[in-house]
Amino acid sequence: MRRRDFITLIGGAATAWPLTARAQQGERMRRIGVLSNIAENDPQMKARYGAFLQGFEKLGWSEGRNIRIDARFGAVGAEQIEARAQELLALQPDVILANAPPVLHVLQQVNRTIPIVFVGVSDPIGAGLIASLARPGGNFTGLQNFEGSITGKWLAMLKEIEPRLARAALVGNSQTSDFRYFLRASEAVAPSLAIEIVPLAVENVAGIERAISSFARVANGGLVLPPDGTTISHRNLIIELAARHRLPAVYAFRFFVAAGGLMSYSTDLTDQYRQAATYVDRILRGDKPADLSVQAPTKYETVVNLKTARALGLTVPPGLLVAADEVIE
Repeated sequence: MRRRDFITLIGGAATAWPLTARAQQGERMRRIGVLSNIAENDPQMKARYGAFLQGFEKLGWSEGRNIRIDARFGAVGAEQIEARAQELLALQPDVILANAPPVLHVLQQVNRTIPIVFVGVSDPIGAGLIASLARPGGNFTGLQNFEGSITGKWLAMLKEIEPRLARAALVGNSQTSDFRYFLRASEAVAPSLAIEIVPLAVENVAGIERAISSFARVANGGLVLPPDGTTISHRNLIIELAARHRLPAVYAFRFFVAAGGLMSYSTDLTDQYRQAATYVDRILRGDKPADLSVQAPTKYETVVNLKTARALGLTVPPGLLVAADEVIE
């Protein structure tokens, strides 16, 4: 390379570098908070959070360049959730991604201004988070986890796999708005299937063992497990009790079935976290959560565990097998 060309090249690079640096420095760094009651090393949380990050990057955001994410996982109990929430609020995030009614109720109490995008909530209206699905009206918006009508599908699946079924226990923590939401919905549809709904309120290991063992004393029963933090935390115990008492059970999440549960009909939560990235993106670009409609679930999957069915002495009907998105053998 000739000396003159080399000098020209260096001079051009020296001119261009400050312009590039100034452009990067001028790009505003935005901040996102993430608050979850699920542990960071939980496989389900890893998959969901990873989907959120992937979706967010596709929208033009890159951590360290124009975005910073501060995450707090595994917050359990009102005091711990509030402590983690206050940590995030002190960092003054532009928007917070949060899951589950217990987390959102705390955020609602300590924050009325920072936008919140939620996932993992079935009854956001009943929980007092929004005014309506179409016009949330406050600083909360996001994705609805399950609609109440899904209880009809859960009950129908139980009746299909065990035609003699006459009683179905709805298992969950009665202190949550979601449990009451699914209880009302199941009681509305159960008579058409000749099923009696029995609410089983549980809060801890002892309560779960006592409630399910007592319910199992009467024949022709089955279990319905709607989304619930308490039952998710103790899912292995519930699966074990269902097997011990030979109770058919339908769950709200696939991971119950993967762990040995009988069957599930659920939304794709990983996909919902991916979609949540769009809500966060729109808020960062100027949209207000009050104007962003809450999205109802659109994607469902059916999973059946044939090994568990055989252990319970049940034959899975052909129609249920055909409808299954996944069959575990």
